[in-house]
Amino acid sequence: MILNGNIISGEFDDLTNEFVLQKVKHFSTRSTIKENQLNDLSEYLSKHKHETNGQILTMYDQMLVPLNREEIISFLEDLDEVRALYH
Repeated sequence: MILNGNIISGEFDDLTNEFVLQKVKHFSTRSTIKENQLNDLSEYLSKHKHETNGQILTMYDQMLVPLNREEIISFLEDLDEVRALYH
């Protein structure tokens, strides 16, 4: 199943029960996210969503992706959609 969210897009693989992240904001990527990783990311962002300076995601250990508060909330909504696909 393909997901085109507000912040992320990718494809859920029913056979492996994993989400293949293909885009974060306008950055292309190819990262596989297992359910426990998604839950950890969601929990972290939920705890820090009200911070004034937002958060910075790191892709490939070198590319920084800044997220402001509104983007964090949109990201969490996208993650909730992905979470519903896991079985």
